[in-house]
Amino acid sequence: MFAGFYAVRFQLNDAVGRSVMYAHDGKLLGGNSAFAHIGSYEERGEEIDIEVKTVRHNPDPNYRAMAGTDEATLIAKGLADGERYRFKGALKEVPGAVFQSVMTPVTEEALPVAGGVGEGGIVNGLYSIHLRMLDGVEGGLTGVMLLSNGRILGGDASFYYLGTYTSQNGRWKGQILNQEHTPALGENPVFGGHEVGIGFSGTCDEAGALVEATALAGKRSLRLTAALKLMRRA
Repeated sequence: MFAGFYAVRFQLNDAVGRSVMYAHDGKLLGGNSAFAHIGSYEERGEEIDIEVKTVRHNPDPNYRAMAGTDEATLIAKGLADGERYRFKGALKEVPGAVFQSVMTPVTEEALPVAGGVGEGGIVNGLYSIHLRMLDGVEGGLTGVMLLSNGRILGGDASFYYLGTYTSQNGRWKGQILNQEHTPALGENPVFGGHEVGIGFSGTCDEAGALVEATALAGKRSLRLTAALKLMRRA
């Protein structure tokens, strides 16, 4: 079965990128440090057809669009290769360019047990997340986060996030484990090389959420804040 949570390495001609992706019930939701990936899939025997739209969520110009445009549409076909899936296709906006990707599963045993969500709780969906360190510490993260009935799945170009939360009456709280799928020590010295545990609490509404959190990275305890913006309901 194709459904599951994946770390993704993709390539457009010679340009290489990375992201995370969650496949479930015909839907694809994921992204990385600058772009959200929203699409669908259909299993046709051994072959999988996908269509994915890319939308920028981070305005930082240092994150350049591989397609040369902030919004692009991928059409691709894939096959299983052991536990991985390999896809090949093209972007509608870049005729002649060859797209390839490898999707590697995050083991089901690592997925968290869901928390409880009551009336007025945070909306299920795909969110962009922009995290900022406090207390004069340089650094932060941007990525995407899928919230689904008390479970957190997300990530960016270097990390994937697994967590659980509870939410009710415009409040939410929970915990996240941040882990590398691609070495990030040089690009992100705060979190790179560490398995980082994060406890958080904050407010939420139909458009997004705010959190204050404490992260334990190695022997360092770090305070941070983050803003989430809903990009697609799920």
